[in-house]
Amino acid sequence: MGSVPRLCGVDEAGRGPLAGAVYAAAVILDPRAPVAGLRDSKVMTAAAREAAFAELRVHALAWGVGVADAAEIDVLNIRQATFLAMRRALLALRVAPTRICIDGNAAPSSAALGFDCTWETVVRGDATIPAISAASIIAKCLRDAFMRDAALVYPGYGFETHKGYPTAEHFQALARLGPSRLHRLSFAPLKSGLPRR
Repeated sequence: MGSVPRLCGVDEAGRGPLAGAVYAAAVILDPRAPVAGLRDSKVMTAAAREAAFAELRVHALAWGVGVADAAEIDVLNIRQATFLAMRRALLALRVAPTRICIDGNAAPSSAALGFDCTWETVVRGDATIPAISAASIIAKCLRDAFMRDAALVYPGYGFETHKGYPTAEHFQALARLGPSRLHRLSFAPLKSGLPRR
């Protein structure tokens, strides 16, 4: 790739839910193959996100995904688990970045990643930097797909609709069924010590 700058955007999906993993994605866009319509995944419809993800799979120069599951979240806390997922996403890249931009105001450690590049955090970067927007889209699409699959393994919780977020439907299911193995028992609403299903 020579001296062409390779900006990598990093973002996560799933910090707030009561169940499921936190997903992170790292994306290096190809300036020769721009993807139109990249935005913060939270303001996009599911169909628009999936369409953008399909384009990114074909046209991004490189992308990687990292996951930290509910057990890791309970052990590490959600902040550190998110950083772990981000590091895993960066390690999954097949092309080394020359600059890394992370959504938010905090970043994981760069130690032992092997990247000789600049790092920066960007508040609301998912709305202003296309590579971070791309990362938010990929992380959200893959996490949503995981939660839809989880609904088949753990029926009755409504994972296919609320994706593990704290909704009235989700709290009703928890009252009826107790927590599943996907639930984050360290989160305040689940600290009651109920046995897992």
